[in-house]
Amino acid sequence: MPPRLARKPLNTYHHGDLRDALVQAALAEAEQGGPEAISLKALAKKLGVSQPAPYRHFADREALLAAVTAEAFRQFSAMLRESISGPSKQSKLSRLAQATLSFGLRRNGIYRLMFASRTMACASKGSELHNAAFETFGLVLEALEAPAVGLLRERQALQIWAALHGVVMLAEQGLLTGQVAQISREELVEEIVEQSKLALSVAIKAAGAGARAAS
Repeated sequence: MPPRLARKPLNTYHHGDLRDALVQAALAEAEQGGPEAISLKALAKKLGVSQPAPYRHFADREALLAAVTAEAFRQFSAMLRESISGPSKQSKLSRLAQATLSFGLRRNGIYRLMFASRTMACASKGSELHNAAFETFGLVLEALEAPAVGLLRERQALQIWAALHGVVMLAEQGLLTGQVAQISREELVEEIVEQSKLALSVAIKAAGAGARAAS
């Protein structure tokens, strides 16, 4: 009887697969405990590889965090892109804002990895993480559905992003329950959207009137 071939363990990887496996496993850890939960040593043990194996793909924990955060932004952008695509009675900006709130509260560990850690601040211009984050910002610009007039649209997009981030962080900390001002988180986000659209419309009209007067 021929010798029985050893069965390949489920936690082994072909060349090139370990990097993605590490990123996905780290995302799962961040989902539960935020960026603090990510450890190269623990991930190697979880994936059944040697302790030095992850270092063939990432120089250190910071390099892994950058790759994981970039993937988180790509997933976030994919979700936002889906939320604003297709016809709807709601404006694109409203759909994007509500989707951001939902993502921030439902996947708060990932959200904190993206927006409440030093990883993004340390990303160099043109890096994988920098590009992934600015793809998300591009979707905020698209959702505004406004013409580019100087830097008005970009500034309004930043204000909206900052306001939405504030709502998510306050809600996550239990400081925005709706009891004080008799308004839900979703209603507050909708008010931010409407005020932002109105402010941008007024600013664009004023800029247009100024340009006509100068001509």
